[in-house]
Amino acid sequence: MDNFKRILGVIFKYGSLVLGVLVAVVPIIVVFFASFKTGAEYTTTGPLTPPKDWMNFDNYVRAFTEGNMLKGFLNTAIILAAAIIGSTLTGSMIAYVLNRFKFKGSALLMGAFLLATLIPAVTTQVATFQIISFLGVFNTRWAAILLYLGTDIIAVYIFVQFMQNISNSLDESAMLDGASYWDIYTRIILPLLKPAIVTVIIIKGVNVYNDFYTPFLYMPKTSLHVISTALFKFKGPYGSEWEVICAGVMIAIIPTLIAFVTLQKHIYNGITSGSVK
Repeated sequence: MDNFKRILGVIFKYGSLVLGVLVAVVPIIVVFFASFKTGAEYTTTGPLTPPKDWMNFDNYVRAFTEGNMLKGFLNTAIILAAAIIGSTLTGSMIAYVLNRFKFKGSALLMGAFLLATLIPAVTTQVATFQIISFLGVFNTRWAAILLYLGTDIIAVYIFVQFMQNISNSLDESAMLDGASYWDIYTRIILPLLKPAIVTVIIIKGVNVYNDFYTPFLYMPKTSLHVISTALFKFKGPYGSEWEVICAGVMIAIIPTLIAFVTLQKHIYNGITSGSVK
């Protein structure tokens, strides 16, 4: 009986792993196969049917040129850089205040951040759109930048967890040497938060890079399209060129794939190290 339970547990464990791999990999394989197919081949073959010509790069050329993906990458890079720098600074500052200073309402403030994450973003879009229009930044890069600069509770949480492992004695020693709070934050706290900063940069960067809703709604001008909206022109009311869209998707995956493979150890270390004391 014990052997049967052990075997059943092993089957369940590896079966769930295989299922998870299939769920993650199969959609990418389908898109990859479709990116090399012609329009007629795409409509007449199955999603897991390999393309007849692996050297058919016409879809990739069309996606990059007609979709003006180079401009999309440029706009994405500008917005991404501003959003990451702003979110990292604001998140680390908020975490510094919440962790180092005990005052009335600190718990309430943290609760307010958590409550904000529970409110569906779509329910606040009318008010958000009015604010963006009032500020005069609609149809500019500043619209997306300001929205992405909003406090990210995940970033704050990661920074707070890391700061719990930084001894308060460092702050006290710096104060005895005449350092101000700003000096402590910039010269002591911020350098020690490098693993957390890398984690926040990756998580925030992927979210901004993949976001379609914000740039589509607040930057409809063609010259302001980002990588997530660059391929929308291939989708029309009378049909969509999915094979070209799939080629563009594969191009868009490359930067995130490189970033993840290069920095994946920082993601795991950043998320888990703050949870162990």
